[in-house]
Parts: sequence; C-alpha cells; structure tokens
Amino acid sequence: MTIDWWTLGIQSVNIVILIWLLGHFFWRPVAAMIEQRRAAAREAFAQVEAQRTQVSAALADIERTRAGFAGEREALLAAARKAAEQERDAILAKAAREAAALEAEAKVAAAREVEAANRAWTERASRLAVAIAGRLVERLQGPAVQDSFMDGLLKAVRELPESARRAVTAPDVRLEAISATPIEPADQQRFSDSIGAALGRPARIDFKSDATLIAGFELTASHFTVGNSWRGDLASILAGMVHDS
Repeated sequence: MTIDWWTLGIQSVNIVILIWLLGHFFWRPVAAMIEQRRAAAREAFAQVEAQRTQVSAALADIERTRAGFAGEREALLAAARKAAEQERDAILAKAAREAAALEAEAKVAAAREVEAANRAWTERASRLAVAIAGRLVERLQGPAVQDSFMDGLLKAVRELPESARRAVTAPDVRLEAISATPIEPADQQRFSDSIGAALGRPARIDFKSDATLIAGFELTASHFTVGNSWRGDLASILAGMVHDS
C-alpha cells in the first residue's frame, strides 16, 4: 500500500483549519451561550431559592400568626369566661340582696301587721274593759267607794318625795283634784284637809270631774300627777297584757 503524503498533509491542514474555524466560530458562541444559560439557570435557581426562603418565612409568619390567633382566641375565651363568671356572681349577689331585702320587708310587714292586730285587740279590750267597769261603777258608786279610792290617793301622795310635796304646797301653786263624778262641797273640804295632811301642809285645791276616770281620783300639778283610778288600773293591766303577748 502506497501513502500519499501530500494528500495526508493537505487533509491534516484542512482538519486543523476546520478545528480552528469550529473553535472560533462555533464552539466559542456555543460555549458562551451555554455559559449564559448556566448563569441564567444559576440566577433562576437563586431566585427560586430566594422565593422559597421568602415562602418559608411567610409560612413561618403564618404559623406564628396562627399561633397568635390561637393564643388570642384562648385569651378572649378566658376573658369571656371570667366576665361571664363575674356577671353570674354579680347577678347571684344582687338576687341574694334583693331576696334578703324582700325577706326583711316581709318580716317588717308581718311585724307591723302583728303590732296593728295587737293594738286593735288592745283597743277593743280597753273599750270592753271600760264598758264593763262603767257598768260596775254604776252599781258601786257612793261615799264608801269614793273614800276607798281617796285612801289609795292619799297613800300615793304620802309616798311623794319631800321636795315635791313642799313644791306643790307653795302659796302660788294650785292643785287639781279630778274625780270620776262631781264631789259635793262638804266632801271637797274633807278631801282637801286629808290631802293637805298627806302633803304635810295645807294646799290650795280645785276639784273637777272627768268621767273617763271611771272611778277614783287623780291629783295633778304642773310637774307631777298621782292617782288611784280604774282608768289607771286598766291602763296598767292592758299594758302588761300587751307586753306579755
């Protein structure tokens, strides 16, 4: 086999020229294009990474916000429960106060009704006692009854303090002897002497009558009253009955 070195040399030169041409006009632009594509890909990847980072940060913010919402929700629910409990306690306390006030008012009303009933019964008993005493007095009136009540009056006068008896016997003082029925002039003088003796010195006495005494006497001055009458006895008895009831 014979080798044509000129042909081989020319072919080699052609290959070198082709390689140079490809390297200068093809591979460089392609490499530059590839590098640009790589740079664009790296930039896009960087943007994607940045966006992913932003998305992750946004997701984290959303999670934090959601957690904040949950915490705020729990806080709002707790505040609402506390407010409801306080309102319930306030309503219960107000209801208790109103119930206590109503109970107190009911007790006061009941006590007033009982007191009114007692006063009514006392008044009825008093009227009945006065009526009975009046009927009895109609049978018992007479000098003996007057003397008996006068004895009780004189005993009460003698029990007065010395200063009181001295004051009512001063010259400028007049006493009133009140009887259930009018006293005859002769008996007036006799009763005046008896009262003066009980006082320890003479006294100026005016005699008057008051049927509401029922029976008996009362001796009055500006600063005291002593008596012995059925009206006084009935009042004491009724007061005791009311107190006992």
